[in-house]
Amino acid sequence: MARWVGMVLGCVLSAGLAGAQTPGLTPEAADRLAGLALRCVGQEYPNKLDHVMNSAAEVRSPRELHPAFYGCFDWHSSVHGHWMLVKLLREHPGLAKGREIRAALDENLTPARIAAEVAYLGQPNRRSFERTYGWAWLLKLDAELRTWNDPAAARWAAALRPLSAAFAGQLEAFLEKQTYPIRTGVHPNTAFSLDLALEYARAAGDARLEARILDRARAWFGRDRNGPLAWEPGGEDFLSPCLEEAALMSRVLPRAAFARWLTGFLPDLAKGLTPAVVSDRTDPKIVHLDGLNLSRARALFRMATALGPKDPRSAALVVLGRQHQSASLPHLASGSYEGEHWLATFAVRTLAEPQPTSTRARTNEK
Repeated sequence: MARWVGMVLGCVLSAGLAGAQTPGLTPEAADRLAGLALRCVGQEYPNKLDHVMNSAAEVRSPRELHPAFYGCFDWHSSVHGHWMLVKLLREHPGLAKGREIRAALDENLTPARIAAEVAYLGQPNRRSFERTYGWAWLLKLDAELRTWNDPAAARWAAALRPLSAAFAGQLEAFLEKQTYPIRTGVHPNTAFSLDLALEYARAAGDARLEARILDRARAWFGRDRNGPLAWEPGGEDFLSPCLEEAALMSRVLPRAAFARWLTGFLPDLAKGLTPAVVSDRTDPKIVHLDGLNLSRARALFRMATALGPKDPRSAALVVLGRQHQSASLPHLASGSYEGEHWLATFAVRTLAEPQPTSTRARTNEK
């Protein structure tokens, strides 16, 4: 039954893309995806804590430690699950599950609950808590709320602001002393976090953080050549180190400079890049590869847009993105919590990525 539901959802998502000038979700598909997140954000167990205990007194439940973000198996998944709910409701205010979404956000994004999250960060041995993946997703949630003209969003954003300010400060301080970027296909990937944090810095008007992110991106990645794309994917990757770096640089560099940089970094990008095969969606690490397909698709669409439809690479990148997207969209509702607690977020972010209009027209004919 769960597999059939997943196939139906995949078909609905694909139908939502057909003929759209900017890829997006139909209200029906958005409602189905919202249902996945709503089942998770209030589900406390199973739970994987990122929790250093300073004493026996800190042997506490996830809900006690993190009253705002205790669901979805781990803290960062809860955060980006909340972002997805906000994103879907913002795009489709009339969703059938709209009241449930608002109730969940009203329950979790309160000043008292966020104050407890801030207090947790101030305790000893918390400096590396969720660094930097969870930090960046929290900033992404803040950016989504503060740029949405909705009274409830303004209330949630105000409640969240002390926590986002704390993470923005931590990120800026960490970037000051981080000597080398982390080039991995899982949570600590530096390029992925900088990409999300850059959205926050621009939405919040945080010029200092934006300048720091741009400076670090240019210093770490600006001279990179011949990225080892052939080494990817790793067996538990949900991010592509090479493509995440390229997606970030597409936001850092002007179009012409990015086109030159991409030629040097990934000269054979369109050759040999195929969707990852997911052999067991009940395995919590192997199912990461569904996330890889979706995040690769987002990065490929982003690069195509940055290059522009006149660049001969753009159409090929969109085709590759579609192939990766189609490989995993049908499996979001697999019936296994290992993937269901987080994959929908990656799908929504990918589907929200614009594509060059003329490029879309050409790829639709193929």
